Amino acid sequence: MEIRIEGVSKSYVSEGKTVRALDNIDLTIPANEIFTLLGPSGCGKTTLLRCIVGLETPDEGEISIGGDVVWSKKKGIAVPPEKRGLGMVFQTYAIWPHMSVFDNVAYPLQIRGMRGDLIRERVARTLHFVQLEGVEGRSATRLSGGQQQRVALARALVAEPKVILFDEPLSNLDAKLREETRKELRTFLGELKITAVYVTHDRVEALALSDSIAVMRAGKIVEIGSPQKIYFDADHRFVADFIGRANLIDSRVRSQEDGVTTVDSGLGVIACQHRDLPVAGPATLCIRPEFIRITSGEINAGINTLNGRIESLAFVGEVYEAEIRVGTELLLARIDPDVKVKEGDQVGFSIAPAHCLLVSA
Repeated sequence: MEIRIEGVSKSYVSEGKTVRALDNIDLTIPANEIFTLLGPSGCGKTTLLRCIVGLETPDEGEISIGGDVVWSKKKGIAVPPEKRGLGMVFQTYAIWPHMSVFDNVAYPLQIRGMRGDLIRERVARTLHFVQLEGVEGRSATRLSGGQQQRVALARALVAEPKVILFDEPLSNLDAKLREETRKELRTFLGELKITAVYVTHDRVEALALSDSIAVMRAGKIVEIGSPQKIYFDADHRFVADFIGRANLIDSRVRSQEDGVTTVDSGLGVIACQHRDLPVAGPATLCIRPEFIRITSGEINAGINTLNGRIESLAFVGEVYEAEIRVGTELLLARIDPDVKVKEGDQVGFSIAPAHCLLVSA
């Protein structure tokens, strides 16, 4: 079910100052997609989620779900949370410790007055879906962290909501369990074919889970796109930097021809993906560390082919992470263990124009 957000703003007063948590947000969340709101702490992503579900009241704007307006300042509409047809999974899971797994999951149906036999059937079906059969009678808080997350998911799904919302639901899990649960969650949501809105500050989580990502900053949406678009072809410097490690180098446009934009930078002359920028105007060159191809020893320098000195080298498992000094610039690079280099070595490297991106400020 599609969600439309038009002109939504929200401000708070904190320590005598007005803080604008949401600044005139316009956003359409497509039906049956996993749509992620990604950004640093305090950017407004959780506030926006809570406005959708009805736990926060915007100052201005309109929110509709599946074509039905659920909140509008101008029209005086304010549908309460329990009547919006939504399910929500919180960061803390909000599992009741005095209840069994069954009772936790059944609760949304019990407060709706559903018959006992229908509740048992619906809960059994939902627990089977999230792979929790056989633990119905156990105390929910005695389960593992991953199982508790699935109890929270089952409780959100049991009422068959039109939309399900997630507020950083994996942040309390350790790294390995977070990875496993992330895969499960992606599978569950894909099978359900339901609209899901997911809030996180974790870029890996966003890239792995999402069909689309909206990157937020200071109460505004900076950029929207697929995970691949946001990572490989971001339009904005903030997005390129936030979504992954990146070398960001101040440059100036030299020329544009044959579908290539060439810039002068601290690295030298670099040919890049084409961007429609004015010649002689400023630009920011973005190069991901994984696209820098290192060879031991110096090479003949030219456009996109350079030499440098390794200033630091750290083994992180599958690769070495290196800092390479090129003139006044210090580049982050990832070096395959098969390339035999050490700190202080002179190395040559190349970067394909397709992996040299120009982004706006």
